[in-house]
Amino acid sequence: MKTMKVMNKTKEITTPTCEPLRCLSREDIDRTREGLLFLIHPPKNKFAPVELKKAKSIKTKECFINRIKLIQFIRNFFLNLGFFEVETPMMHNIPGGASARPFKTYHNTLGINLYLRIAPELYLKKLIIGGFEKIFEINRSFRNEGLSTRHNSEFTMIEFYQAYIDYKDLMELTEILIKNLFKFLLGNIDFFENIDLNSRFDCITLFNSILKYNIDFESDVISNIDLLRNKLNLLNISWDNSWSLEKLQVVLFESTVEIKLKKPTFIIDYPTEISPLSKISNINCKKADRFEFFINGFEIANGFSELNDSILQSKKFKEQIIDSEINFDSIYYDDDYIRALEYGLPPTAGEGIGIDRLTMIFTKSLSIKDVIFFRLMKN
Repeated sequence: MKTMKVMNKTKEITTPTCEPLRCLSREDIDRTREGLLFLIHPPKNKFAPVELKKAKSIKTKECFINRIKLIQFIRNFFLNLGFFEVETPMMHNIPGGASARPFKTYHNTLGINLYLRIAPELYLKKLIIGGFEKIFEINRSFRNEGLSTRHNSEFTMIEFYQAYIDYKDLMELTEILIKNLFKFLLGNIDFFENIDLNSRFDCITLFNSILKYNIDFESDVISNIDLLRNKLNLLNISWDNSWSLEKLQVVLFESTVEIKLKKPTFIIDYPTEISPLSKISNINCKKADRFEFFINGFEIANGFSELNDSILQSKKFKEQIIDSEINFDSIYYDDDYIRALEYGLPPTAGEGIGIDRLTMIFTKSLSIKDVIFFRLMKN
């Protein structure tokens, strides 16, 4: 170990550096740490005033500390409920578990194409079939699609599955999780304006939410495909002639309702045609036993009772492949998963929660990039 003398005191040099050696005060050390934080999360304007940079670095560090605590809390929440934490492959022979454009790579030794995981869902359900009745995975997934303040190509989420429950049980579990997470991170302070996380969360059908949040819309209009198409044209919302009435309603919901869902809200009764892995409702064969969960205009979670009929699942996979609107390399017939279903998937419900978006909400961050340690930047 090399040494040097500073002010008649011998100091050990423990870390190699290319910067000139000097005596550091506590303020110097703190300032250095702030500078290192900028290497992780550089400011948009590198010429910003020093005080602004310092304030930004403190806020950034607090944001990431909350992200770490959030993930730790969620992990412990499920472990305490008796769930097993598992790991599934990040490289897949075929993409599956969601409809998204995958990242593609090549395995030199095996001589095969592989795809980065777009969702761990099918592997997790194989574990349910194998006898693991309560499981979760905090995972990294990848989707080779557009970027926005709410979307990043690499993202973190938790997916969890439990046998012998349904999607309604998951809604109750999700409400307990979010409320306890809020108390853990923020206590009882008035963090959100006009958002009460202490009251019972709202639950409303997709159809009724369109009417509730668009007071000038009439039920007869959005129940008639021709009138609804005219309405979408008036609103400058794109649609396709092949789309059914139910799918047009979803498009209208996404364009006019989602951003207005400030209160914690479960949206239910999604069409089966956009829910290929969901169980069909016993009440209405055009609806799925599925929900999506929203807070402050963000879609946070997606959950449903799992379709466990191998014949029907096989049919849905084939329908996806021939869907005329799908024109990218992401939809495959997953023969391995169908074979696993033939052994018997018990009645199961599963859900995915976006960790990045959840962190955005609990830190009041405006962009998903603000809650990611090392965000991808264009050179």
